[in-house]
Amino acid sequence: MTRIVVTGAAGFIGSNLIKGLNARGLTDIIAVDDLTQGDKFRNLVDLQIADYVDAADFYDAFAADAYGKVEAVFHEGACSDTMESNGQYMMQNNYSTSVQLYQTCQKRGARLLYASSAATYGGSDTFREAPTFERPLNVYGYSKLLFDQRMRLECGPKFENALTGLTRQVVGFRYFNVYGPREQHKGRMASVAFHQFNQFRAEGKVKLFGDYGGYAPGAQMRDFVFIDDVVAVNLWFFDHPGISGIFNLGSGRAQPFNDVASSVVNALRQADGQAPLTLAQLGTEGLLEYIPFPDALRGKYQCYTQADLGALRATGCDHVFADVQTGVTQYVQWLAQQG
Repeated sequence: MTRIVVTGAAGFIGSNLIKGLNARGLTDIIAVDDLTQGDKFRNLVDLQIADYVDAADFYDAFAADAYGKVEAVFHEGACSDTMESNGQYMMQNNYSTSVQLYQTCQKRGARLLYASSAATYGGSDTFREAPTFERPLNVYGYSKLLFDQRMRLECGPKFENALTGLTRQVVGFRYFNVYGPREQHKGRMASVAFHQFNQFRAEGKVKLFGDYGGYAPGAQMRDFVFIDDVVAVNLWFFDHPGISGIFNLGSGRAQPFNDVASSVVNALRQADGQAPLTLAQLGTEGLLEYIPFPDALRGKYQCYTQADLGALRATGCDHVFADVQTGVTQYVQWLAQQG
């Protein structure tokens, strides 16, 4: 049986990856996480795993060959709080631990598929997997970039060492704005769609930032990517062990926050038997409100992101990504079912 490790297993992307693996009949999965935040257990309840190991124990035990033959490690475990200011903590969690894991994977013959981040681009206006465009704005983004850079050193600038078989498969995914089921534990770091769903339920309206950065109210644009698409691309690379590298994982489509808000509200309206409204009608009806852009975010806010999918498509991965309207509607339906 194929043994797989998923770190950050009780988290948002990790638990969805396990769900995707289970759908293929793969259950020999070692789930690794830190359940200090105990309510994350809910993400594991309906999943099939072979073992659970605390993150504090796993990495040294894996290095000591405690788990036998492991085919692949999906490394989603990290501190993902972009507002975290403790650089020592961030670098230990996101860089040093990842380096140790890479070294163990190479020694044990395991493939490594890991979470990078679009935060590596930071202040750039071009989102292509090249050093020229990598300008992180916070220590989180830097911690992710530094590990990408380390992988370029270990595997070669174009990951040619992995491609020629000198190292096992290594794939880094630069996630853009991921949303979808199983993110409820993330608090303020959860997606815009999650917060808007709860805000509309509580207040009967959704609030968006007003004009900023040359963009009209609610018109700032991000690359929003549905979690099912993230899982599909991870599993595509799992199926293609001969392909390595760092790849953007977004939809390749920038859409305004207004699209997210209108999709959330209209999905809830339709669930109640009401007709969908245009953006202008949402404003007129008081269902959408714009608030002044917060001073604390000025100069630290990305008004536009859009993944360049050229490198991904060049591998032969032709996965079709959901747009905001499709993905958010499906997500809202799932949230509504949770009560």
